[in-house]
Amino acid sequence: MSAPTVRVLYIDDEENNLNSFKASFRRQYEIYTAISAFEGLKILQSVSIQVIIADQKMPGLTGVEFFKSITETFPDPIRILLTGYTDVESLADAINHGDIYRYITKPWNDLELHNSIKNAYDAYKAKIDLRNKVSELEKTNDELNRFIYSISHELRAPLVSVIGVLNLVKMEDLYHSSGEYWSMIENCSNKLDYYIQKTLQYYKNNKTVSENTDIDFNTLTYDLLEVYSLADRETVFKIKIDQQHRFSGDAFRIEVILGNLISNAIKYQKEEETHKKVSIDIQVTQLEAEIIINDNGIGILNEHLERIFTQFFKSSTLSGSGLGLFIVKEALNKINGKITVSSDEINGTTFKINIPNAQSN
Repeated sequence: MSAPTVRVLYIDDEENNLNSFKASFRRQYEIYTAISAFEGLKILQSVSIQVIIADQKMPGLTGVEFFKSITETFPDPIRILLTGYTDVESLADAINHGDIYRYITKPWNDLELHNSIKNAYDAYKAKIDLRNKVSELEKTNDELNRFIYSISHELRAPLVSVIGVLNLVKMEDLYHSSGEYWSMIENCSNKLDYYIQKTLQYYKNNKTVSENTDIDFNTLTYDLLEVYSLADRETVFKIKIDQQHRFSGDAFRIEVILGNLISNAIKYQKEEETHKKVSIDIQVTQLEAEIIINDNGIGILNEHLERIFTQFFKSSTLSGSGLGLFIVKEALNKINGKITVSSDEINGTTFKINIPNAQSN
């Protein structure tokens, strides 16, 4: 198998250097030469170049300046700088900004320059291969996510039917007619429903484009409480909402954030607690919404506070999928929000969320 053709562009304002370079390397590489940065740019626009060599001291644009000027438009070619004098400051600046791969002093040594071009081409191939692999992985990941979403969505239909049958059993007062079997079915169904909902939330949060609409926190909060408080009628909610300013934000993600935090505040109450309580304090300004959710539940161990937003993290004290708080953090990242948490086993847990008001932009 023949070696791949390496396309090299050499830019120098001295024609003798261009001719010498071409004579030395024309058998090993596909050589293009340009007598100015402008001519080099024209070649780049018409030929897929893999390695660019430029002299530093040229009229108009120096080699470093030329490399910087094409960073965005031609990011792939690997850059080699030729310099006949020592300009440490320019070289350091170019290297720090990633504009050159290597520099070689003039007059060059043919073997050194040949090895540099070979290494530069290897770096070019590695860059392109990595990009292709990333693209393939992104495509595979997207297909996997869509498959999981589709399966989860399809699973919900029969699951809803099972939960419907359980509700009929309760209505006909047959729930305790078969020992604990109906209770076991209900617990398993609720767990499966929880996992499916979290999977769907995760997928939608990753795929849904942020769309800002007006949000009434009073309506949103009480709607969520109506849904989640069904899980525990003993919990007392203390709600304080001060919204005197119009708030614009991503309704889907804000609902996901509040829903998960309210659900957790209810779920992780102490079983022996006789006064279960959750407080929700929302202050809306022209700049942001500040949301504080506090409970007197079991709390979170101090050593776990840094990890609770990690995907699938579970502690010995917290049951669940390990997805809820991860989804909360991911949703906040999508809307430039922030979250902090403080917790102990005596006083419970407090989450503080700050969400920018898109209305102020």
